[in-house]
Amino acid sequence: MRKIFLFLLPGLLLSCKNDSTSTYQSPKEVSIQLEPISTDTLSVRALDVKDGTFWFAGNRSTYGAYHDTLGSIQKGRVVFNGNDQLELRSIAVTADYTFILTAGNPALIYRISHQNDSLALVYEESGEKVFYDSMKFWNDMDGIAMGDPQEDCFTVLTTNDGGDTWSKITCDKLPTIVEGEAAYAASNSNIALQGDHIWIATGGLAARVLHSPDHGKTWEVQETPMTSGGEMTGIYALDFYDENLGVMIGGDWNAKDNKIANKAITRDGGKTWKLIADGNGPGYCSDIAFVPQTHGNELIAVGSPGIWWSGNQGQDWKQLSTTGFYTIAMIDDQQGLLAGNNQISRFELDRK
Repeated sequence: MRKIFLFLLPGLLLSCKNDSTSTYQSPKEVSIQLEPISTDTLSVRALDVKDGTFWFAGNRSTYGAYHDTLGSIQKGRVVFNGNDQLELRSIAVTADYTFILTAGNPALIYRISHQNDSLALVYEESGEKVFYDSMKFWNDMDGIAMGDPQEDCFTVLTTNDGGDTWSKITCDKLPTIVEGEAAYAASNSNIALQGDHIWIATGGLAARVLHSPDHGKTWEVQETPMTSGGEMTGIYALDFYDENLGVMIGGDWNAKDNKIANKAITRDGGKTWKLIADGNGPGYCSDIAFVPQTHGNELIAVGSPGIWWSGNQGQDWKQLSTTGFYTIAMIDDQQGLLAGNNQISRFELDRK
């Protein structure tokens, strides 16, 4: 395995979602500038950012980091039992470590030390139905990962010791699946966390949200109006601005131009979801995010058909680019990283 040394930048902090109390004013015009930073044959579906450093995970066992202020990118690879073609589709970054999770069988969670770049395998699971889709951390100690059903519930892993050990929540504590219900490892955005709340998005023959208000102790199902019933339909991503305001996006991967029932918003923590811009705006997208420092008003949605922006919580949309990406991560209201098939790009929003 080739070693890679990654240097973190403590001076640039990730913007939080607790904005100032100043009145938000939507810009009259917004455009986007894209700067490619990697164009090799790598498919990247997972991004996370901390302290000004973007981390990414992709196919061909490849992971890496991009330092925004230095403008440099480094890549490394992980090999398991001679396999150097692992699909790394989930990532989560804490103060001292970056965690990467494979999609498919076997499931492997590696922990990368920011101090010396050492790799440690902290979780391994094999089985015909093993397939993980997303991973997030609340803080440096508590994390969660989710995957497709192996029994009559979705697979949910948790850690409370900084990723040293991971345990599986038993099906008797989780909602029962609908036959044909699944999830998509499309952008590492199946999970959203706020406070003690967890929201997990599903798709396939059902498009639901599995919600826990108490850090995973108890669970309930939140029904949504999102499209479902097809092999590749449902919710592909969701994001929450706070414990009440959340958005989701998805659609039908096999009918990417279809804009019906593929975007929804909640203002009560997911108790009710309402469609937004139904029939308008973006069609199929694989990721959506609140733009930091915009009081929950601005959204960016990305997918293989392009990049879209909204300044009014998804009521109206403007297409910023036809260049396709899978996933997005931002550090403030103007700049961030986009990743997709054969490309990772830095971007800046021009706001007027």
